[in-house]
Amino acid sequence: MKVLILAIDRDDDFGVKAGVSGPVIGRDACIDAALKLSLADPEDSDANVVYAAVKLYGELKESGEFDDVEVALITGHHDVGVKSDLELTRQLDMVLEKFPAEGVIPVTDGAEDEQIFPIITSRIPIISSRRVVVKQSEGIETTYYIIYRYIKEILSDPEAAKVFLGIPGLILLLYGIARLISIKYPQSVNVISATVTGTILFLVGAYFFTKGFRFRFSLRETVTEQFIPLISLIAGFLIMIAGGINVYLNLEPIAEKMLGFLPGTNLLQVLLYINAINTPMVIGIGVMILGKVVQAYMKKNRHLWYYLSAMLTLPAFWITIDLTTRYAMSIIVLSKLEVFKEALIGIADLIISVLIGMYLKEKTRGWEKVEAGTGVKGV
Repeated sequence: MKVLILAIDRDDDFGVKAGVSGPVIGRDACIDAALKLSLADPEDSDANVVYAAVKLYGELKESGEFDDVEVALITGHHDVGVKSDLELTRQLDMVLEKFPAEGVIPVTDGAEDEQIFPIITSRIPIISSRRVVVKQSEGIETTYYIIYRYIKEILSDPEAAKVFLGIPGLILLLYGIARLISIKYPQSVNVISATVTGTILFLVGAYFFTKGFRFRFSLRETVTEQFIPLISLIAGFLIMIAGGINVYLNLEPIAEKMLGFLPGTNLLQVLLYINAINTPMVIGIGVMILGKVVQAYMKKNRHLWYYLSAMLTLPAFWITIDLTTRYAMSIIVLSKLEVFKEALIGIADLIISVLIGMYLKEKTRGWEKVEAGTGVKGV
């Protein structure tokens, strides 16, 4: 069995510091390369890796356990990552061309060089490995590499940078502004502190919420491509918020009108509030969906049938909330004729909306083909 002892220098200290180009094949050539690096930088542990590889080469030669043994050094690139790994792969292929080994024993000085083991195993089996420990440096180097790797990942990955740098930066920025404002207005320190804390919690919570539920939001894309739904969404929210505030401020007159008395329990107050906010809530939802309908029609989106059907079911939704809340408050009796009529109207609305949706689904089936220029216009 032919075995290759492979010394690895992933960050190319040999090339940068000593001017040694990889691959280096053979015992004498490896010793010469290690001497050059030792003279250039006596503290660099990569020279010890080569010395250890040469020592292991001698031991295996003497033992006679293998048919043939060779030692080689491959060097990567100072920009550790894709560039260095591609260079190491290229040099490994060159070594295997000259010495077609059947197994390899990598020799490294820490965790960083061991990252290329999967690349090595894709070309030749690893029968053993050797880590060179410069007595005081193994733990330090491993810890340093882990910290360095994660800091580099944070700085290079936009998503990680937002979490680990952006959010703390935002918190410090807001608190800094609050401190500056409190210097001029010391009497409002508590108000400013509460406002800043609330703003931070809202922004951080919103960010983690959108990430947790995989919501993707791009302001530029939303404004340019989803402007009508965005405006309708804002308008719908404003209608619901205004309706909710109006109902809250006028809950007593509403209770006098519907119940004839003021609700004495929290449950009754909640049911009354839900019933009273029913109309502005349904109108607000209708405005939101209307924006989707208009956008779908203008862009010839075949999902128009879905949005329009959803909007047509809103009367049935309104009737359902109205009947259930009034029944829970004992205002109506289900056996009354007017309740039955109202329920029939809701059922009829659902049936009509489904039929219209099915009709539009067939009519808009060719809209996607129209955009590609291969079909006929539907509606």
